[in-house]
Formats: sequence, C-alpha cells, structure tokens
Amino acid sequence: MNMLKPGQMNDYWNAPTYSVKVRGLKYLWGSAGLTKDVKFEKAFILHIANDLSGEPIKIGTKIASGTKTELGTIQPGECISVSVNDLSGIYADCNSESLVHCLIN
Repeated sequence: MNMLKPGQMNDYWNAPTYSVKVRGLKYLWGSAGLTKDVKFEKAFILHIANDLSGEPIKIGTKIASGTKTELGTIQPGECISVSVNDLSGIYADCNSESLVHCLIN
C-alpha cells in the first residue's frame, strides 16, 4: 500500500491507495478464502477507480456463505464507492485486463 504524507501531492488521490491489475476475478479487498464476514464497529468506504486506459470491469461483493452480489460494471475512468462491513470480499472481474485503483477511507 502506498502511504502518502499529509499535504503531499500526487496524480491520483491524496490518501492511502493501492492499485490492482485485474484479469479475470480478483479481490480488491478481502478474499474468497474467508470463512466469516468481517464486521467493523464503523464501516469504511472503499473507493474504486477503473484506470482511464483500462477495460470495463464488473464490481461485486461477497459474503462468507459464498453469495456474491454484482453491483454492476464500471467503464474506464469511472469510479464507485462501496461501504465495507459484514462482507468477506469486494471483487473486480475483467474479461481482458484493467488496472484498478483503490482508496480506503
């Protein structure tokens, strides 16, 4: 994870960020192997941005029972914010390959 110092400028976001190369189904947060949903006292937000030069990606959530909920597709340059609580994972799925940028807030 890339940690930026307060006031430090960058080209994307000014907060803790990481990027994930997505080809097929890839977890942006959590894992397919978690057997319990993770519960936080206060949910955090995972901001997800599909790179401008990327490909369309499907975004979804998963709970420990295996049930997946597809939230929809975001195109290159588009973003979505997902509340993270009582989940075992947030995933992205791409038929080809796309770079996805994430920020935890």
